[in-house]
Amino acid sequence: MKVKLESWTLSENWQTISEKVTVNNPQLVLAFGNRQILSQQNHYDEIKAKYPQSEILICSTSGEISNENVSDESLSLTAIEFEHTQLKTYSINISDHVDSFEAGKAIVDQFEKENLKHIFLLSDGQLVNGSLLVKGINDSLNNEVTVTGGLAGDGYEFAKTLSGLNQNPQPGNIIAVGFYGDNIEIGFGTKGGWNVFGPERVVTKSIGNVLYELDGISALELYKKYLGEAANQLPSSALYFPLSIKVGPKSIPIVRTILSIDEDAQSMTFAGDIPIGSFAQLMRHSVDGLVDGAEDAAKQSFHKTVHEEPDLAILVSCVGRKIVLGQNVEEEIEVVRDTFGDKTPIIGFYSYGEIAPFENTFDCNLHNQTMTITTFKEHGTTS
Repeated sequence: MKVKLESWTLSENWQTISEKVTVNNPQLVLAFGNRQILSQQNHYDEIKAKYPQSEILICSTSGEISNENVSDESLSLTAIEFEHTQLKTYSINISDHVDSFEAGKAIVDQFEKENLKHIFLLSDGQLVNGSLLVKGINDSLNNEVTVTGGLAGDGYEFAKTLSGLNQNPQPGNIIAVGFYGDNIEIGFGTKGGWNVFGPERVVTKSIGNVLYELDGISALELYKKYLGEAANQLPSSALYFPLSIKVGPKSIPIVRTILSIDEDAQSMTFAGDIPIGSFAQLMRHSVDGLVDGAEDAAKQSFHKTVHEEPDLAILVSCVGRKIVLGQNVEEEIEVVRDTFGDKTPIIGFYSYGEIAPFENTFDCNLHNQTMTITTFKEHGTTS
């Protein structure tokens, strides 16, 4: 497996970041970039001209990750050449399906399952309900294939997101690449690093991703009570205080980010569904906790392989983490580098939602406020 990293910025145009082994015929190109930059037709045309035979997957971001660097107004390009692994790619648009559940089923149903090892998926982050998307994926795959990936971002704008397969990226697209063969080994890990505080409460009224009541009381009223003075900065301060959600008393908690509040309805809208009967608890962060979470995610993904340095690591981290970490954001990338060593190319983006199974499980889940890592190791390849 051979990897080449490139980047584009307005000031420096195209530059090679890393190419330790010459990449001659890449089957796959991943392009992560600022939404305004990707909206320009010439960038896709340039990528296609550089890699005319490659499958090109593109998505907009809330920040691009390239090795140890995090950028906001760039285009990060990764060309990947496999020696013993077959790929299949598919794309659908949410507008062609009844809902996100059916779209999730439809995208993975296109893959031939024999010898399929893994699916990496990128989805629109605004028009697609990520919770329903992963439910549809799990319903179709039935614990047969692992899936990781993320929802496209749009910086801090939350206006529209773009993704595309072998075309200029557009809103509403869900794109995926499947990896086939016995030589490819996939690792994955996901961790938040947030700390819970306050009492655990039961969700007594919600509709999809809109939460109305906890323990029969206005959820927004309770939320403001525990935030104290930080409630005056809502909705922006909500990114600093997500909710931990458990669908059952003994289930693994999922972090949910608050996107907006409605004073009239006394409700909060989240980046994923909040089921009635689930258990909710407030969370807060520390820089050390989030950085430790990123390190734990890297170790999880590392331990799922044969403990060799991965050929490639794809990081999908939440835009909320980027906001609360601020100038310390690159620390969570640096601990991943320390875990994998110097040889592993690191790429990725900041997202509106992360997709991965929990540790020691198979079904994928939609996560918020996590660092999610997918590692690739192809055996029998030229070093």
